[in-house]
Amino acid sequence: MSSDTAINELPNPDDDATTPIQRPVASDADVDEAGDDPADVAKAPRRKPQGDAAKTTADYDAAAITVLEGLDPVRKRPGMYIGSTGLTGLHHLIWEVVDNSVDEAMAGHCDRISITLTADGGCSVADNGRGIPIDPFTTGEHAGKSAAEVVLTVLHAGGKFGGDGYKVSGGLHGVGVSVVNALSTKLLIQVDRNGDRYEQTYADGGAPQNKMEKVGPTPKGERATGTTITFWPDPSIFQAEGVEFVARTVLERLQTMAFLNKGLIIDFTDERPEREQEITYQYKNGLVDFVKHLNATKDPLFSKVCQFEDEDDDGQMLDVAMQWNTGYHEGIHGYANGISTIEGGMHIEGFRSALTTTINKYAREKNLLKEKDANLTGDDVREGLTAIVSVKLREPQFEGQTKAKLGNVPMRSFVQKATNEMLAEWLQENPAEASKLVKKGVAAAQARAAAKNARNAIRRKTALSGAGMPDKLKDCQSKNADESELFIVEGDSAGGTAVDARHPYSQAILPIRGKILNVERARIDKMLKNNEIQALITAIGAGVGDEFDVEKARYHKVICLADADVDGSHIRTLLLTFFFRQMREMVEAGYCYIAQPPLYSTEVGKEKVYLKDDVAKAKFLEERPNHKKNFARLKGLGEMDWEELRATTMDPNTRTLLQVNVDEAARADEIMSTLMGDDVATRREFITTNARDVQNLDF
Repeated sequence: MSSDTAINELPNPDDDATTPIQRPVASDADVDEAGDDPADVAKAPRRKPQGDAAKTTADYDAAAITVLEGLDPVRKRPGMYIGSTGLTGLHHLIWEVVDNSVDEAMAGHCDRISITLTADGGCSVADNGRGIPIDPFTTGEHAGKSAAEVVLTVLHAGGKFGGDGYKVSGGLHGVGVSVVNALSTKLLIQVDRNGDRYEQTYADGGAPQNKMEKVGPTPKGERATGTTITFWPDPSIFQAEGVEFVARTVLERLQTMAFLNKGLIIDFTDERPEREQEITYQYKNGLVDFVKHLNATKDPLFSKVCQFEDEDDDGQMLDVAMQWNTGYHEGIHGYANGISTIEGGMHIEGFRSALTTTINKYAREKNLLKEKDANLTGDDVREGLTAIVSVKLREPQFEGQTKAKLGNVPMRSFVQKATNEMLAEWLQENPAEASKLVKKGVAAAQARAAAKNARNAIRRKTALSGAGMPDKLKDCQSKNADESELFIVEGDSAGGTAVDARHPYSQAILPIRGKILNVERARIDKMLKNNEIQALITAIGAGVGDEFDVEKARYHKVICLADADVDGSHIRTLLLTFFFRQMREMVEAGYCYIAQPPLYSTEVGKEKVYLKDDVAKAKFLEERPNHKKNFARLKGLGEMDWEELRATTMDPNTRTLLQVNVDEAARADEIMSTLMGDDVATRREFITTNARDVQNLDF
């Protein structure tokens, strides 16, 4: 997975990877101090507070209210503004700055953006747009400050809250670059306007170090106008995973932006020692190139890409590109003002509806569907479809759990009408391609009927009905999904050890034998005949494919527990491919995890110490430079007894899990196809290219 399909590490906050893992046991002293008996405590009379304690409620007045000024709220609660203080939040700083430049491009004022990861750990974003205004405010509380300074130091200040500065914008919350300033140790802004260059520096969380001042003419040979913002993230904010940017994560996002903005040039430079590289993205065919890129790891049904654009009187714009491949999975990816709408929304609803209606109408007109045949369903016509639906509108309304679902109702009818008309035209003009995609839909309908029979056969065996569970499943006692965990364990012997190591109340164990079917290369009717997959579907209890209902999932943690070797890695990837393709809502809900058995063990005195990875080992040696004991590399779960497995990998108090979630559906789809598809050369290139940025090798 990539950053657009993220894997987040969730360590226990009290866990220290460099110390022996021990299970806490309450001592007699603990019990005495806490009270003789919980029941007695419950019956004890509540004492009135004495002395200063009696004043706590009475003194709750205006003096008790803290007002955070300027950028203080951002530093106090950074997660509210950038999502987290891990790698995701760190890279969000780059997106905030880059999005401003992309907005300039969408407004027609910028055709080049340059992003540089500097050798000293900073990030510089430069564009040749109009340049942030530098003239001073003349009235109000910000009188005397330049417009650029206000944008950098005041939340909800910018050119996207009214007026004609921007018709469309990717800004969601209006906090933007001021948040970047607040969470940096230093920020330098350079603005070129009217032939002159202006500069201002900020430090220590956004404090201006000087006024915006002219430093000379714009250097010859450079842009005539534009903005450059260079910032250095604050290590005291990003303590969890540090302030080192991941080039792969940045490149994936930049490439998507280049696809979505036809003709825009995006330069990337990495100046960090031993990571130097330069890459430029520019796609003159925009979404057509995007679709070809996504289908590069697949086998296109035909070479042509269907593409059309439209705009209405209200300023709503639509750009669509689509192409079918010989695979079995749908890949419709929506964007609104450049923002990935992974939960869909009105534009996707309109597109899907029109797609099904138009293809069925064409198939009837051309006698590709017989009178006795039922209409193709939406699933039939979308099988193997890769499509990008990009819309632009003045005031997008985002909703859903991740604020990634477009809620503007008029967009549905606009997209539906445009798709009905323009797709019908394309089908008439390309009869050979139209015939192939209809025939594929008919084959999908036949496979759907076969899959229905396979599902019914499984139900007769009580696999999906819930009346029975697989014999090999050792279920937990709890029926509350919120506290229930399912460990999918590689091999029967390791499964037996895991059964002994588990907490029977909340932890269930499902051993699987060998490697499950690669669902990337199989239709659902074949998939449902696989015994291991049947067991998975049964145990999770929420159905599969288009019938999957995440609300019915019996466990809210489904954990892959496999060896830290090549075979274990392959098994994890196969399982995640299955979840992503057939139980995607479970991935999106954050229910999928990867267990992290330690890679090393050593001894300190008479106690065994487990170390999660090479980083933990290095830290251990740094703290104990005179440590002479050897480090044993633990390659398999079978090398641990049940006490070790519980303490290191399964006990919620001491374990470390990796959570799997989908941040960017198009990138996730591409990676799954690359890793699990038939194109060996592309897979090898992907692994080689991204090896430098690997942080969680176990995946």
